[in-house]
Amino acid sequence: MGLTIGVDIGGTKIAAGVVDEEGTILETYKVPTPPTADGVTDAICAAVSEVSSNHTIEAVGIGAAGYVDDKRATVLFAPNINWRHEPLKDKVEQRIGLPVVVENDANCAAWGEYRFGAGQGHEDVICITLGTGLGGGIIIGNKLRRGRFGVAAEFGHIRVVPDGLLCGCGSQGCWEQYASGRALVRYAKQRAAATPENAVALLALGDGTPDGIEGKHISEAARAGDLVAVDAFRELARWAGAGLADLASLFDPSAFIVGGGVSDEGDLVLDPIRKSFKRWLVGGAWRPHAQVLAAQLGGKAGLVGAADLARQG
Repeated sequence: MGLTIGVDIGGTKIAAGVVDEEGTILETYKVPTPPTADGVTDAICAAVSEVSSNHTIEAVGIGAAGYVDDKRATVLFAPNINWRHEPLKDKVEQRIGLPVVVENDANCAAWGEYRFGAGQGHEDVICITLGTGLGGGIIIGNKLRRGRFGVAAEFGHIRVVPDGLLCGCGSQGCWEQYASGRALVRYAKQRAAATPENAVALLALGDGTPDGIEGKHISEAARAGDLVAVDAFRELARWAGAGLADLASLFDPSAFIVGGGVSDEGDLVLDPIRKSFKRWLVGGAWRPHAQVLAAQLGGKAGLVGAADLARQG
């Protein structure tokens, strides 16, 4: 199969891109994400129509945040769009006249990294995305593993603390409440409030108060050596690495790929994640260790992965 289109549905924008068999994006088009479910469908179709005007397209892959059924056709539940058992594949196919594959956005990103990024050369890879929340994807034996009902790899909602922090999913103690961009900001605010003398650089980047701290401030301050900012990253990494150790017990991959906005800080966060992973890996002194790798495709992973999954059929 030749050219396909990948669609990445984000909170603020919908991006569509023409992707070739080597994972190269040839052309992109972006539109703002509408506030309504029907508006999102309209925007997807408009973006696909616009970006395909100069190319012969074989199929379209759509990455959606939420639960997608085992047939890759229906969005069972989307947390940020009012989709409940939404027949997205059928609706889009009827309007664009091309085959459509719908997939969870984290699965798309995982597949993109496996095929064209940090996962190349590995047959068994587990991906996690450390963004506002925590998502993931499972590739075992060179295949994306989705589970019987299509909703596997929701790693962020594994309960790591019984009766812990309340999660947006309605449960308590979910992993993403302790290892995510949202958790990083919480750690920094708490530590800055407790020891402001150790957060001078961090506080100066905001409005001077702990409540004014944002994620971008923590990254900048940590690079400058601010003690609170560095410690906030270490706390996030402690939880992230311990979670990867648990996933190693389940899946035994050769590599973990860490993506998402938090991972953009590189070794500032990845080195302590690796240390935590080594610390908590059961039997770690006697067993092989999976590599913990930084994602390579950045924000393009979901779009490229969606396009390639459409090519796979």
